[in-house]
Amino acid sequence: MIEQNKDQDPDTTWKARRRRAGVTAFLSGLVATLAFFAFFPGLPHVIDWGAILVSLAVGGLARWCCQSWITRAAKAKAEHM
Repeated sequence: MIEQNKDQDPDTTWKARRRRAGVTAFLSGLVATLAFFAFFPGLPHVIDWGAILVSLAVGGLARWCCQSWITRAAKAKAEHM
């Protein structure tokens, strides 16, 4: 994998890392929200369509936040150089 990165354009490598971080953030948000609905005391321990839709929304929000944070950090780093 390191050998492939040497041959690739730095912009392509950055986009791939950003995409991978977005997928990881989406899955983390989805799983965390589903776990909350499944195991939080006091809630009915049933995963229904509402819980699935909320989990998808939280996963999407987590992905958006992660990717915007990565983009902002890259722009700040580019400005300092």
